[in-house]
Amino acid sequence: MNARDLIFGPLLAALVVAAWAATLWLGLAGLDWSRLWPLAPLVIAVQCWLYVGIFIIVHDAIHGTLVPGHPRANRVAGRVLALLYAGFSFDRLAEKHHAHHRHSGTAEDPDFSADHPIAFWPWYREFFATYFGLGQVAVLALASVLLSLTGLPLWRLLTFWALPSILSSLQLFYFGTYLPHRHEDHGFADQHNARSLEMPWLLSLLTCFHFGHHHTHHARPGVPWWRLPRAAALEGDRS
Repeated sequence: MNARDLIFGPLLAALVVAAWAATLWLGLAGLDWSRLWPLAPLVIAVQCWLYVGIFIIVHDAIHGTLVPGHPRANRVAGRVLALLYAGFSFDRLAEKHHAHHRHSGTAEDPDFSADHPIAFWPWYREFFATYFGLGQVAVLALASVLLSLTGLPLWRLLTFWALPSILSSLQLFYFGTYLPHRHEDHGFADQHNARSLEMPWLLSLLTCFHFGHHHTHHARPGVPWWRLPRAAALEGDRS
């Protein structure tokens, strides 16, 4: 741990959350969609990516790397951001994620489908049910209805708030779970049952906030997301 970690990580997290809030405001109230409707897919895509970022920040809080050396700050930030993401329980997420690290790629891994280690959609359905499920969708829908009572059109809430959150689960699953953990002919490098994705720095950021360096993350879970590319380069990312 150094002074840069204590400042840079929370600063990046604040920037991601601020960008998320600004984009959410544009979708809900800031833009006239009767004239600017062609921009809607772009706003949804950006909001989806920022939701991915919020989840990755929650993930860092689970590992204590958002604010290194300050477990209470990690818990508080993680709980707030997990609620912002989709009404999640931070403590429940933490329990499942630590189980994922302990039992990666086995039947005891909550992120892995032992019955569908290759098939994308069956595995995603299990992943979605584990983390979203009907309960989480109901939370988003109910919150949208309640917020619509403030005068915000329900279609805006569903389109620019609930939909990007749900879509981000697909992005997180594909780049952060399916590709790194799916079974392939050549197997895995070691007991982590994880591989890293080879892609340029910018694409790594855009796909999953560098979480594609997945073997590096499993080998060194104390490294925050923004340091993963450097950590992978230093030790030689194994796939």
